[in-house]
Amino acid sequence: MLFGRPAHRKNRRLKVTQTRNINKARKAEAGGPRLSPRLSSPVPTDMFSVFHPAGGVLLASLGLLVPRLSLASLSVPDIPHIAGYFGTKTRYEEVNPHLLRDPLSADPSVLRPPPAEQCSPVHLTAVIRHGSRYPTLKNIRRIRKLSELVRTEASRASGGSESWLQEIRNRWEAWYTEDMDGQLVMKGRDDLRQLASRLVSVFPSLLSEESVRKRRVRFLTSSKHRCVSSVEAFQEGLQRRWGRHDGEPEYSHEVDDELMRFFDRCRGYVEGVENNRTALLEVEKFKHGEEMEGVRRRMADRLGLPHHRLTPDCPSVPPVDLLEAAFFLCSYELSIKNVHSPWCFLFDESDAKVLEYKSDLKQYWKRSHGHEINSLSSCPLFHHVFRTLDRAGRPRRSTDASPEPASILVGHAETLLPLLSLLGLYKDQTPPTATNYDSQHGRRFRTSLIVPYAANLLFVLYDCQRGPRLQLLVNESPVRFPGLEAEDAPLYRDVRATYRHLLDGCDFHRECEGRAVGRAPNTEL
Repeated sequence: MLFGRPAHRKNRRLKVTQTRNINKARKAEAGGPRLSPRLSSPVPTDMFSVFHPAGGVLLASLGLLVPRLSLASLSVPDIPHIAGYFGTKTRYEEVNPHLLRDPLSADPSVLRPPPAEQCSPVHLTAVIRHGSRYPTLKNIRRIRKLSELVRTEASRASGGSESWLQEIRNRWEAWYTEDMDGQLVMKGRDDLRQLASRLVSVFPSLLSEESVRKRRVRFLTSSKHRCVSSVEAFQEGLQRRWGRHDGEPEYSHEVDDELMRFFDRCRGYVEGVENNRTALLEVEKFKHGEEMEGVRRRMADRLGLPHHRLTPDCPSVPPVDLLEAAFFLCSYELSIKNVHSPWCFLFDESDAKVLEYKSDLKQYWKRSHGHEINSLSSCPLFHHVFRTLDRAGRPRRSTDASPEPASILVGHAETLLPLLSLLGLYKDQTPPTATNYDSQHGRRFRTSLIVPYAANLLFVLYDCQRGPRLQLLVNESPVRFPGLEAEDAPLYRDVRATYRHLLDGCDFHRECEGRAVGRAPNTEL
């Protein structure tokens, strides 16, 4: 066995050591006879199957792909023109397009301690979202409903010459099954394996084979299967990077929902936001606004559906559900099977921006700066991170045990967004609302760029001549602490001073249990 047995943490952590059978997932992702032979045929892992409305399938080697200069660019023709607007269902490669050429390419230059000081990294805490996954059960049922609606009610006369529309009507099948329900896909395992390999390249001393084997690197995960599978895949990536390719990989990690699913345990959040219909009022208003109505109308026209089937006056088929089902079908087919789905051609870039904004509104008001309790619910994780950094940066005698060099925490977009918000990141001067869409095109809060699949928040602690320094990276790119923008890696004592109000406060029990039940959340408007 590669790893030994870690200590349990009283009654709240569970040791997980298992090898998963993923043959079923591989078969489903390969397509099988249920899929269209033209658009969704199985492809090699280093190739894309791409459909163009002019007709035919183009197979392009990944080695020939050129990264897009912007999200709106089509300089990589294999990738759907709307691929950068899927919010939390965006591929990690849309944030870092260079990974399309070389998914293992790492850039050590992102580490930026002061060049005038002699610094070396001594600790890494990585908070990571799970990799690409199947749709959840709710979305699988929406996909089936949409597919049936198009097959039975779409007009054969409208748009009949469009080959992508013929593909949807006559050949595309809803191949998603309910047992897939949010599980990690093979691409998702690759997301985490490749991230692990890149982090080893940047932090070889912190993620060394010896440190992991001696259990000096801690692995924690949410209990959800996609997160457990992701932390397993991360460990596989480490072992492959060390040249261990023979035999079944061994896994050693702990489940800790108190840290990674804190939002489920915060009563103030659950009652004040999640179960409070007024908390997402801006989202509801935007759903019925002119921008969303324009997308509904254009989608109905392109599909040849009566307009009333995609309007709020049709309660049996919620219109937003079907809009998003079609939009995210493009995302799922790309992230799961690397195919350019015919559903992608239903939307132009302006439609995609509207739907991304609707998704961002939801995440802003439900998980981020929209309500104060959203970020405060992450107090347990915030304190855990800084306690770990405190231990790693504390002066020690030569006889003291070495601190853990790395801590790998795997959770959800719902784990990352509140913590990023608590740190004060991605907060626009003007909050997004149902009525200011036109002025929000340059907003910082874009979940497509912040929390795609495999998103990561990295805390890098350095030992420097003037004392410990801390650098923050989001999705492997440097991000400066609010209030400390003069340096990429400010002194750790200055970071602690900036967040002193949270380090001395941010009490989970007081924030989550001490708030009056039913109290309206702080809208910060």
